[in-house]
Amino acid sequence: MDKSIKPDEKYYTKCLWILITVTVSILVSMAITHLIVNLAGGETKVVEILWLICIAGLIVTWIISFPLIQLWIKNLTYLILDDRVTVHKGILTKTQQNIPYRSITDFVLVRSIYDRLLGIGSIKIQTAGQSTTGTGYEGHLAGLKDYEELHADLRTKIKGLHPISGSVATGEPAIKPDDNILYHILSEVKEIRRHLDK
Repeated sequence: MDKSIKPDEKYYTKCLWILITVTVSILVSMAITHLIVNLAGGETKVVEILWLICIAGLIVTWIISFPLIQLWIKNLTYLILDDRVTVHKGILTKTQQNIPYRSITDFVLVRSIYDRLLGIGSIKIQTAGQSTTGTGYEGHLAGLKDYEELHADLRTKIKGLHPISGSVATGEPAIKPDDNILYHILSEVKEIRRHLDK
């Protein structure tokens, strides 16, 4: 069953809250710097120039970030297909990221403090050594309202493909895989070996 999912509107609110948090942190740091310079009897002209640079930088950041966040979220779509998860993203350059279930090892549910306050969640997709990012995750489904239901559905799909690993974790009997699944596993192992031999 194919399903198309867009991030919830609260994801935009989360991004704005993060931007506000960064802005407040920078302003508080500048205020503390100003206070230290005043107490030490230092040059206040330098602090005034730093304040102007800081305020100008924050204004430019907000002017650029505000529309970019809107466009990014507007163009973000997750497709849950029978054989893979596809992420459509991008503003100027559109990217379609396909992650086949046979290469997925796990789905990790993540909820930051902002997510918990807004009632949304994110699902990170972990693959067997194929991630090109430093995080170790191949894909990221962010800003989901029905995150628990989707997480359970995705884990069920993976459990069907990897019955032994799923049964060890849950204590359920292993399902005998068919020859097609074994062929895909063998292909993945060969591909991993080929990368390791380089």
